[in-house]
Amino acid sequence: MAEGLLEELAWRGLIADSTHPAELADRLAKGSITLYCGFDPTADSLHVGSLIPLITLRRFQLAGHQPIALAGGATGMIGDPSGKSAERSLLDAETLAKNVAGVRAQLGKLLDFSGNRPALLLDNHAWISPFSYLTFLRDVGKLFSVNQMLAKESVRARLEDRDTGISYTEFSYMLLQAYDFYHLRAHNHCVLQIGGSDQWGNITAGIDLIRKKNVGEAFGLTLPLLTNADGSKFGKTVAGAVWLDPKRTSVYRFYQFWIRVDDRDVIKFLKMFTFLTRAEIEALEASHASRPEGREAHTALARAMTDLLHGESARLEAEKATKVLFGGGLEGLSEATFADLAGEIPAFTLPGLDPAVPLVDTLVTAGLSNSKGQARKDIEGGGVAVNNQTVPRDQAQRALTPADLLFGRHILLRKGKRNYALGSLPQV
Repeated sequence: MAEGLLEELAWRGLIADSTHPAELADRLAKGSITLYCGFDPTADSLHVGSLIPLITLRRFQLAGHQPIALAGGATGMIGDPSGKSAERSLLDAETLAKNVAGVRAQLGKLLDFSGNRPALLLDNHAWISPFSYLTFLRDVGKLFSVNQMLAKESVRARLEDRDTGISYTEFSYMLLQAYDFYHLRAHNHCVLQIGGSDQWGNITAGIDLIRKKNVGEAFGLTLPLLTNADGSKFGKTVAGAVWLDPKRTSVYRFYQFWIRVDDRDVIKFLKMFTFLTRAEIEALEASHASRPEGREAHTALARAMTDLLHGESARLEAEKATKVLFGGGLEGLSEATFADLAGEIPAFTLPGLDPAVPLVDTLVTAGLSNSKGQARKDIEGGGVAVNNQTVPRDQAQRALTPADLLFGRHILLRKGKRNYALGSLPQV
């Protein structure tokens, strides 16, 4: 079972490196373990870039192991230099507490906090904050060689940048994370830490501290840092980060993020992020290779991820909105989802519709037709739709009235298959 889990992680492309891989496999084969992954709560929501380690925790839990999600209530005040070219802004305790509370609900969608081997959400502020400076230097700092710390990639890269450098504050971050692993090993029997490949130096520092304090075996497993096939940063869009909190990134936009991934990435992401079986993914891979225009793999990815983070009902609503842009009906679409959809469509201001306004005039105002004469031809050719209902060819004189308004103030116009415009009455 344990070897099967590691083999599956490897097949899914989720192993960048590990300490003592053979010994780790043997330890997993002996039975259930406790493992952890940390995250610094720099915002009140996680984003999709945080998903790989947390989903990997879920994979371990499904295999019978106990995961710990460790919030950096203390380390978040310092900032991890790993993978960063400049110092982070320091957060105060109140903001960090708010952020941890915001993330808690999202973790509940990924991990099971009940049952025989429940996941744990811990905050390292509980054991770091009682330390005095002198005590920490004596009990932890004296066990680390500055030469070894300077050799760590996360530190060395910053030291090479003379303009930015690294503060003593961030330089000390490695010691704090190392102590986290030691504390969890001593008090929670945690034997494995996982994290992104940029965490290798911090993870091995923790293993060194555990060894020096002689509290038992410990292992590290790093996961690849993702970039898109075009080299851009994973999880970023033109609008910014893709968040898990629907108040920050709507379910519709979350769904769209996954369905729009590069063709070169879709199978890789199916393996890394979803819980579809190998057989299911291989079938999607074959379909994608033979008929990529069908976008079956993209749809499976978007559905799996939206179901996982937001639930099936929210995903179905997002799919309704997506179908609207392909001529689907608007029946049952909520106003909130329609508002998300509106951001994807060129907008214009509707004049008042009382009295009625000729549709041909509005098509020109919307920029869908370049003249009234052309607008009449477009309608007579059957190429115009109001709220995705095709206007009959013999209704070139059709007018728009208040009865056409969606949610009391919008009208959706379409010319041809893909040319949309959204007219809205001015807000009062």
